[in-house]
Amino acid sequence: MAKSKLVKANEKIAEKVVGAFEKMEDTVVHKYTKIEDAFVDRYLTRDGETVEEAKKRIKEER
Repeated sequence: MAKSKLVKANEKIAEKVVGAFEKMEDTVVHKYTKIEDAFVDRYLTRDGETVEEAKKRIKEER
């Protein structure tokens, strides 16, 4: 079954929009993770503890 030009154009637009959203989402999540890690490192780690260990400890304490 042949698709109309309008349907094909809409599919291309949808692919571009979804791709742009995914890139933006990845960027935001990455930046948030960096900020979270810096906060944990600065304020929540104990002596000799890594950021990952501190996050795990905090999660278990909750």
